[in-house]
Amino acid sequence: MQITDTAAIVTGGASGLGAATASALAQRGARVFAFDLAMAIGEAPPVAGVEYVAVDVTDAAAVQAGVDTAAGAGLPLRTVVNCAGIGPSMRILGRRGPHDLALFAKVVQVNLIGTFNVVTLAAEKIAEVPELDHGQRGIIINTASVAAYEGQIGQAAYSASKGGVVGLTLPAARDLAQHGIRVLTIAPGIIETPMLATVSEEFRAGLAAGVPFPQRLGRPEEFAQLALSLVDHDYLNGETIRLDGALRMAPR
Repeated sequence: MQITDTAAIVTGGASGLGAATASALAQRGARVFAFDLAMAIGEAPPVAGVEYVAVDVTDAAAVQAGVDTAAGAGLPLRTVVNCAGIGPSMRILGRRGPHDLALFAKVVQVNLIGTFNVVTLAAEKIAEVPELDHGQRGIIINTASVAAYEGQIGQAAYSASKGGVVGLTLPAARDLAQHGIRVLTIAPGIIETPMLATVSEEFRAGLAAGVPFPQRLGRPEEFAQLALSLVDHDYLNGETIRLDGALRMAPR
């Protein structure tokens, strides 16, 4: 599917996976609208072809306004990549007592409901753009995690939210097929994002040692490369693709 001279939305676009994807889409000729929290945008460097928009994905009105901005930019909105997410950890029953219900709800609200919010509102606008070959209009790529399949100790909320994203993929693809919109999900393993920048080199080496091959951490640019490959490959739809070097997470 064509990327040049189209509009694209990337959530969580100010850092990590989202920033790499926004930059890659811009390099391919898209006008990218990077949604993120205002604080994150304030710390993000300027990138040619990328316009930052302050959006909280859990706020339907804010998402609608951001989607309207992207769709009204004078180019057809054809690509959406959902990268916004959070990953706090807490055991269901730990030393401090039972899992905080508000924390569980917040993780699901951001990772799953936020994703669905963007999918729904962006799909409405993509469905309005002119058809390409075989009736296609656009693509939505969501981000899950290998934790959706092998959640570790302390990841009940995160795994449940990302499992929901995996479960959303096929019915969303089926729902949106009549509008010419493909839906795919990437489930990354351990990627060198800003969250890992605060841990020791020894800890990072231990994480890398657990990856069968290649025995290293993934890079945000590799996530972006896969996302663009999914955009290009018109017959991929309704699938979740693991990006993990054959990693299968241990309990801890």
